[in-house]
Amino acid sequence: MTATLEYHDKIAVLNFGDDENRFSPDWLETVNTHLTAAHTDAQGLITTATGKFYSNGLDLDWLLAHGDRAEWYVDQVHALFNRILTFPLPTVAAINGHAFGAAAMLATAHDYRVMRDDRGYFCFPEVDINIPFTPGMAALIQAKLSPQTAVTAMTTGHRYGGPEALTVGIVDDTAPEADVVDAAIGRLSPIIGKSPDTLGAIKTTMYTAVTAALQQGQN
Repeated sequence: MTATLEYHDKIAVLNFGDDENRFSPDWLETVNTHLTAAHTDAQGLITTATGKFYSNGLDLDWLLAHGDRAEWYVDQVHALFNRILTFPLPTVAAINGHAFGAAAMLATAHDYRVMRDDRGYFCFPEVDINIPFTPGMAALIQAKLSPQTAVTAMTTGHRYGGPEALTVGIVDDTAPEADVVDAAIGRLSPIIGKSPDTLGAIKTTMYTAVTAALQQGQN
């Protein structure tokens, strides 16, 4: 299943898919197309997935096969982070399963996060797979997490289950798997209907430094 978009009243629910949902170029293009539609047609945005994974992050197989396009690829990923970070609608990541690496960063870019309470890990494994964070990635994480949580998450590769992620402030709520999207809808419903232009401008101002770091790419 590729990424799909459906609507619950005025809230767009973007489902990343039912496999590992890695950030292949085709996946990125599909997700961006759906984000454009949600921007036009909805008043709130939820991202989620089906099955074991929210997403397993970067498509490392594609990167290994296209090393000459690595900088371009990372720029596309950074652009997606920034798009979600400054999206002109309220956003919630409904984390249905594992969120590793870049997928955890993408969830972090949302305004709020709801995570499955019984299974699945939220993890930045970069220290264990010898892939340092780009300045943009580090800036994004540090803008959203408390300083000590960022230190632990970024430097130890700790795997957070839902309850622990809630305790340290990585997520804002937990729910059973079947209720994760409903919990996200419940969090969004009271805050939709704001002016997209105003909300987008506020987020852009809030995260000016993060945007600048993400736009540096690999330079």
